[in-house]
Amino acid sequence: MIRKLMTAGLLSATLFANVAWAQDALVISTWGGSFRDLIDENIGKEFTKQTGVPVKYVTGGTIDRLNKAKLASTPESDITFTTSHIGWLYANGNLFEKLDTAKIPNYSHLVDQAKISPFHIGSWAYVYTIGYRPDAVPANIKFDSWNDLWKPELKRKLSVPDFDPSHIIAVSAMLSGGDAKTWEKGQDKLKALKPNMKAFYTNDANSQQLIATGETPVQVLLSMNAYYMIGQGVPIKVVMPKEGAVLGVDAMGIMKGSTKTDLAYKFMNIALSSDVQSKIVAFKKASPVVDNAKVSAADAALPGVFTTKEQWKTQAIVIDNQLRAEKTAEWRKWFTENLMN
Repeated sequence: MIRKLMTAGLLSATLFANVAWAQDALVISTWGGSFRDLIDENIGKEFTKQTGVPVKYVTGGTIDRLNKAKLASTPESDITFTTSHIGWLYANGNLFEKLDTAKIPNYSHLVDQAKISPFHIGSWAYVYTIGYRPDAVPANIKFDSWNDLWKPELKRKLSVPDFDPSHIIAVSAMLSGGDAKTWEKGQDKLKALKPNMKAFYTNDANSQQLIATGETPVQVLLSMNAYYMIGQGVPIKVVMPKEGAVLGVDAMGIMKGSTKTDLAYKFMNIALSSDVQSKIVAFKKASPVVDNAKVSAADAALPGVFTTKEQWKTQAIVIDNQLRAEKTAEWRKWFTENLMN
C-alpha cells in the first residue's frame, strides 16, 4: 500500500512538473521531422542557452496547423513557422501580431525577399527546382532549361508535388509568355507535360522515396530535400535552369494572444543572428535570409543557395506571396482536374 501511494505521489509530481514545464516553455508550431530538428538544433537550443527558457514544439502539416489555429479560442503556440504565402492567410485571419521590428535588432540585416509582411518575416530560403538521377535518364538530357522537362524521352519519369502545384504552374506560364498572375497562359503548356508525369508526391518523405528508388528519376523538388538525400548517398543532381528556380521562403510570426511576446521576439532575433543563420545553411543547405551570414565556399557553390544580391535578383523566380495565398486553392483544383485525373 505504501509503495502504491509513493508511486501515485511520484506520478502526480511528474504530471505537475510536465504541466508547469509546458506553461513556462516558449511553444513553437512547426512541421515535424527534419524541420523540427532544424529549428531545435540551431535556434531552440541557443534560445534556451541564452534565456534559460525551454522550448516546446507542436507539429503538423502546413494547412492542418492553419485550420487548427483558425478554430482555437486561444493560440496553441507563441510562434508559428509556415511558408511565406500561407503566412499571409494567418495575417489576413488576424492570427499574427503586427511585428515591432525595433524588438528584432537583426532585422536590419534581413534581405528584401524575407521582409514578407508587417506580420511575418523569413527564417531561411530555398528553391523548388529540377533534381534528377543522371543514372536513370538519357545521357543527352542536362536540364539547362525548364523546357527540358517536356522532352519525350522523359515519358513517365517525372514527379511534382500534389499539395502545391504553384511552382510548375508559374514556370509553365513563364515559358508561355506570362507569369503567375496570368497563369492561364500556361495551361496548354502544362497539359502537354502530362505524358511525362509518373507520380505526384504528397510530402517530403514521399518525394524522397520516389527519387531514391528511381520510380521518378526526375522531380520538381525542394532543394534542401535534394541535398539531404545526396548526403544519404542518393545520386541526385540539382540544377539551376537558365530561367531561374522558384523561390520559397519559410517564415515565422508571433501568434496573436501569446503571453510570451517578449520571449518570442528574443527567439526571432536569435533565429536571424549571423551565427545561427550560418549554422542553418550548413545544417540544411538553405539560403540565409540575412546579409551577414558566413557560408562555406562549398555550400555557396550549391545551386539554389543564394549568398549575393545578384543571385537573389537573377536566379529567383518570385511568385507574389499574397497572390499565391489567394490562388493556392484555385490552382490546386485546376491542377487536380487537368493533370492528376
